Amino acid sequence: MTEPVILISGFMADARIFMPQIVQLGLTRQIILLTLGMGDTVEKVATEQAPLLPAHCAVVGHGLGGNIAVELLRRRPDAVSRIALISTDPLPEPFQQVAAEEALIVAAKTGHMADCIAQLLPKSALYDAPWRDEILALVQDMAATLGLDQFLRQLRAMQRRPDQQKTLRTTNVPALILSGEADTIVTTRRAEFLAGLMPQGCLEVIENAGHMPQLEQPEAVTRALETFLSGRLPPLMLR
Repeated sequence: MTEPVILISGFMADARIFMPQIVQLGLTRQIILLTLGMGDTVEKVATEQAPLLPAHCAVVGHGLGGNIAVELLRRRPDAVSRIALISTDPLPEPFQQVAAEEALIVAAKTGHMADCIAQLLPKSALYDAPWRDEILALVQDMAATLGLDQFLRQLRAMQRRPDQQKTLRTTNVPALILSGEADTIVTTRRAEFLAGLMPQGCLEVIENAGHMPQLEQPEAVTRALETFLSGRLPPLMLR
């Protein structure tokens, strides 16, 4: 029997962010969706979720969910057998970005959360495809569903995310890094850096995709994950 797959959605996203992968991977594997819960730091979320992990599992995280995946790997190396990180930045939020986000907190509290989401995920962060506006509309709907309280908690968690370089350098498990070639938030260069930190890190760049490759090019992402979860390496490797 194949091991379960833990999916961790990113900033202000729910299960729909992984829907194409849930449909396909769920045909042969148990899929468990991990929510960010009530924590306002990566560490708090991981503290809540680490005891709930199965004895052995693969973990897949997108964006902020990828940071949580790394923290779960640090806390439960006995449980996490392999890890896939999509559009994930292992470094702390830059000071200038944190300062700019304080204005977004004020704006969100005064009823402008949709504008804040649009600033945090601008159209330019996705590949210019015919379905780009549909994906952005889904992002807005997920954010509205989660609401203001989650926006404030998750933005704080993003602002306070730890420097995860030490963990990544010292955890020797198979690791797949997926990056959209047009991502302007977590660039391909940053994805290369992330893959290079990990002893078994490999990188696959998804063409015609940006910060949401699992929705922008779902077939390519699902295919890469299926290959990786089956124990093989994807065709494009960092080294």
